[in-house]
Amino acid sequence: MKRIGIISDTHSYWDDRYLKYFEECDEIWHAGDICSVELAERLAAFRPFRAVCGNCDGGELLKMYPKVLRFKCEDVDVLMKHIGGYPGNYDRSIIGTIYASPPQLFISGHSHILKVKFDKTLNLLHINPGAAGIEGWHKDRTLVRLTIDGSEFKDLEVITLSDNNRKNI
Repeated sequence: MKRIGIISDTHSYWDDRYLKYFEECDEIWHAGDICSVELAERLAAFRPFRAVCGNCDGGELLKMYPKVLRFKCEDVDVLMKHIGGYPGNYDRSIIGTIYASPPQLFISGHSHILKVKFDKTLNLLHINPGAAGIEGWHKDRTLVRLTIDGSEFKDLEVITLSDNNRKNI
């Protein structure tokens, strides 16, 4: 059984609450637009860390992390890509892979829109954790936590990081 913290679209923004909310997690997964080697290294020093590069990641991050990542967690086949779309509207850059060999869990970012949706056609769970950074048009900064127990998903939580002093960008 593994407890996973999922984050995306930090855009170089660090919030100490990332560590608070990921304290009980066994791993942290970042769905791209990290935009800071220091941020990635800080998360990686805290917990085992997996990440994909997003469209705003460059330089050293491109050397550190792939654009697409596929791996096993417990008995679950996981696919991560920053720009991935969602069930019924997968991005053309990944739709062929998804349909040819559907994962059980597909994680994407990019939209800054929190979305957790089950794809009944492909029998997969899609998670976009929204955006944890302050750059972008989103109003709420969000993270997701879930437990993977064998081939089952349990205890999925959405965490909203409220910012009383945040200005709309």
